[in-house]
Order: sequence, then structure tokens, then C-alpha cells
Amino acid sequence: MMVVGNGNLRVDLKLIADMVEPGSRVLDVGCGEGALLDWLGKTKNVDGRGIELSMAGVSAAVSHGLSVIQGDADTDLKDYPSGAFDYVILSQTLQATYEPKTVLSHMLRIGRRAIVSFPNFGHWRVRMHLLFRGAMPVTDTLAYEWFDTPNIHFCTIRDFLSLCRGLGITVERSIPLDREGKVLPLPSCDGIANLFADQGLFVLSRAAQ
Repeated sequence: MMVVGNGNLRVDLKLIADMVEPGSRVLDVGCGEGALLDWLGKTKNVDGRGIELSMAGVSAAVSHGLSVIQGDADTDLKDYPSGAFDYVILSQTLQATYEPKTVLSHMLRIGRRAIVSFPNFGHWRVRMHLLFRGAMPVTDTLAYEWFDTPNIHFCTIRDFLSLCRGLGITVERSIPLDREGKVLPLPSCDGIANLFADQGLFVLSRAAQ
């Protein structure tokens, strides 16, 4: 359920909100019921917009006065003009897109920075589950059975960083998170984080031309 201005925003979303400069232009892709947009509007005075695939999510967000439209990250980001936003946010949604490479490219075309988070399929519990049970894992951050999951492109932190290098994307900041979305006491999202982080959170920008 959407949280509106009562301080109960999800921990990882608060981390994202802290990264956004006041008064910025923000596009939240896969915004759900608009909890992050609502928080940013109240605490950072942002000019916020949202895209959400679920009509129920769109209706809930609009009912709270938020500027959210129904749309699909895979097909609709191409319609936004270049440089339209300061930040484009994709929280816990990248793994559910059909074309993550294209989605990332469009995010950094239409935004000065992109903020991306996703569950890390390289976590040691996931590896042990596969090794000893021989079955797809179900965890707090990967909470679906294989046959009904919306996640179609599982990736590890290492996979994601490799993709960023291939696309010439600059990783300005990388934050390893635990299953609750809290920051882990690790230096960054490097090899160790790929083993111990349940989630990764990244601030990205276009490489200097």
C-alpha cells in the first residue's frame, strides 16, 4: 500500500531519495503507487513524473495527486525527449524488463543521472540453494517461484557492472544492501559485495564524450 508522508517509506527508497537534489526533475519508472514520488515531492520539492505498468498502481498514484501514467519501460521510454530529466529512477524493476540494456540506454539518454537497484542473484544464499537443492531459490528479495515470477532477467552485481562497462556508463556510486534495504558495511559493490549483498543500488551517468 502506498505510504504518503508519514515517515514509513521503504528503507532503500529513502536512500534513493537522499541522492536526489531538491527541485530536480525526476522520472520514476515502475513507480508502483507512487510512494517515492510522493516523498520526493513533500521533502525535496521535485518536479516528479511516474510510469507504471499496473493500472491499479496508476489509479492509486493519481488519486493522491501524483503525475503518473500507465506505461512500459521496455516500449515507452523511447518517446521521452533527450535530457528531459535530472534523474531517472528504476527501483527493483530492471530484472523484470525484457530489454534491460535498451532500458538503461534510454534512461541515460533522457536523464542526467540514473538510479538503479535490483536483487543480486549472486548472493551466497542463492548460490548455496542452487548448489545443494538444485532448484531456483526463493528469498526475501527473490520472492517468487520460478513459474510465476515477474523477474525474467536475473543478474548479479558483477553482471550489471559488466553491462555498464560495455555501454560506456559511468558508475558514480555503488551501494551494497542487505535484504531489508539497509546499507552493508562493505567498501562498494565489488567482488565481495557480489557474494554478500542481497541488493545493489547504483547511481549512473553517461561517460564524458
